[in-house]
Amino acid sequence: MKLPSLALALLAGLPGPSPADDARGLLRINTTIQTFDTAQPWELDPPRQRRGLGALLPGKRIITTGEMAANSTYIELESADGIHTTPGKVLAIDYEANLALLAPESDPAGTWLDTIGELEVNGPVNTGDEVQIWQLEENGDAINTTGTVRSVDLISTFVPGHYFLAYEVKASLQSASSSYTVPVTREGKLLGVLTSYDSKDQISDIIAPEIISAFLEDVEDGVYNGFPSLGIASILTEDPPFRQWLGLDAYEGGLYISRVLPESAAAKCGLKEGDVLLAVGDQFIDRRGYYVHPRYGRLFWSHLIRGSRMVGETLSLLIHRDGDERRLEAALERAVEPLIPAHMHDRPPPYLVKGGLVFQELSRQYFEAFGKEWQQRAPLNLLDALHNPEDYEEGRRRLVFLSRVIPTPATIGYDDVSNQIISEVNGRKVEDMASLAAAFRQPVDGLHTIRIDDVPYVLYLDPRLSDFVDGKLLEAGLPSLQRLGD
Repeated sequence: MKLPSLALALLAGLPGPSPADDARGLLRINTTIQTFDTAQPWELDPPRQRRGLGALLPGKRIITTGEMAANSTYIELESADGIHTTPGKVLAIDYEANLALLAPESDPAGTWLDTIGELEVNGPVNTGDEVQIWQLEENGDAINTTGTVRSVDLISTFVPGHYFLAYEVKASLQSASSSYTVPVTREGKLLGVLTSYDSKDQISDIIAPEIISAFLEDVEDGVYNGFPSLGIASILTEDPPFRQWLGLDAYEGGLYISRVLPESAAAKCGLKEGDVLLAVGDQFIDRRGYYVHPRYGRLFWSHLIRGSRMVGETLSLLIHRDGDERRLEAALERAVEPLIPAHMHDRPPPYLVKGGLVFQELSRQYFEAFGKEWQQRAPLNLLDALHNPEDYEEGRRRLVFLSRVIPTPATIGYDDVSNQIISEVNGRKVEDMASLAAAFRQPVDGLHTIRIDDVPYVLYLDPRLSDFVDGKLLEAGLPSLQRLGD
């Protein structure tokens, strides 16, 4: 005889999930998502379905993860029992923090959303505190699992390389429907949103309430600015000879500034490569990049910017430069998008086809198309650009590359050329896809001359033949020869 999961947990003497008496504010979210084909960026991949949970906040707003709403073409809000549905829309989304705020497309009075209750956002908790993780069964029954906050850290939960405050919770979750993303509560209030669950170690990552509150506060005026960024790369100062060379004494901490992003808040306030960042505001940073948070203990310094401040705030930075300490005042801004974007969610990838040569703007999405082992499988020259963007930034806004060659009469001899970075076309520097298109409108001496970073270094196209091929490609079903992006 098959026993229910609750009975099995009791027999094992473990704290298993229990039927919920109060699933206030809990609802399902169904999204239809569609992304573009990486190899053929003019084509859409087949649509897919995504199903998860959200929490209803005051004002008929629904909080969920950014991952749930990313690349969505349709959003449906559904009652826990599956009887009622209504179309939804995105009010704000932050892919880096992995949060989305939804609302019903229309809000007539007396709908099912008025009957499920609302959740207010809870304050922060301490390690050792118990929380409730909510799930829904297929039949609509709600279950909750009690978990314990084990630690607090900065975690990247969706867009790689972007770290935000999160709780790590120990709990044994049940396999249930709509567990793609689930709300977490404490004392009847929303504490956070679960973004991942490791069934082996029984550890869940929960977006912390401070991040959710900052996200909601930013949305209040109807214009979402996003979380700020200082715009630097740094190196730890643990090595004694390195510290001696920098002129740091034994009691100082600090991070060595190895790079300042152009047009960033750091660049505008005068921070320079070679400076040592000693403190942000009144919080001193140790030689490993940590500071002491009054509630959570040691946290990495970036939380002092992303999660503790808002865009537009001014922040004091204490630095060490040329043997002296000095203060700089930084006006915090949204992060400057890098040469190679970390994501292309909800944005169609730019491309241009000329005579059978396919040009694209490089993004992390292109690397990920090489599979889980893309760090080993992706082209080495493109990986070098990803890891050392400062070597490629001069004169570029985006990195344009020749991704592939469609065999045509105009591309004879170039069949094996692929994944090559473009530097110039017709003597003009290629800054982005728009500048590439402009350069192709001006052939020189009756030829298109394309300079790439590897053998054969220069490609030639006959303008008349390539224009003829372009027309044939459109006749064959290519929807467009270009999408130039923003």
